[in-house]
Amino acid sequence: MIARFKDLCIDAADPHELGGFWARILDGELVDTGDGDTRVDVRPGGAGPESVWVNQVPEPRTVKTRVHLDLRLARADPSALLHAGARLVREPDAAVSWWVLADPDGNHFCAFRAREGTRPGPFELVVDSADPVAQATWWAGVLGGRVETTEVGVASVLAAAGFPWDHWVFAPVPERKTVKNRMHWDVDLTGPDPTALIGAGATLLREPDDRVSWWVLSDPEGNEFCAFAPRPTQ
Repeated sequence: MIARFKDLCIDAADPHELGGFWARILDGELVDTGDGDTRVDVRPGGAGPESVWVNQVPEPRTVKTRVHLDLRLARADPSALLHAGARLVREPDAAVSWWVLADPDGNHFCAFRAREGTRPGPFELVVDSADPVAQATWWAGVLGGRVETTEVGVASVLAAAGFPWDHWVFAPVPERKTVKNRMHWDVDLTGPDPTALIGAGATLLREPDDRVSWWVLSDPEGNEFCAFAPRPTQ
């Protein structure tokens, strides 16, 4: 293990609107960071990481969301999500048993019927992938955990260090990544710099500078993520 999952980040045209939506969905507190961005602080014991960062970007969403959350509903339908500001994209049908919705910025996410013994809210992070098994195996090598696969080519990482949901799913899709992801994740490094990550196959995209204190990298399929050095001990 050379890193731990830290938190989730979402690009947005309006961070206050999108942050407010996800604060309602995650039962969190919306924080104005003072620089145009917002942050959703998830209450202890909530369904997610400690924080979800919502960052303002100038470019609009132009392609299908390649990273999304799957949510478990608290009731039999997604009416509460629609009331909170989601838009219905697709009803369940003979092919799929879940609803596809979009948040106020147009990012798709999926909502599944409640199951006995499960709590409502996000339960897995899903990433589109050309080679799900390779991707899941790579991230399990970085964060620890184990890989499970299905007959339809889906691969999942379970019990990765710091990962707040049940499954980290890599799902096969025919289309390749063409633009920056609107949603990405951050990791905390176990070492002082990302040398081990780069040695494992990550690509360095940006070094820390006078504006940011973290490294920006991409995984073997080009998914961007940020890596943070360990915090100094007191």
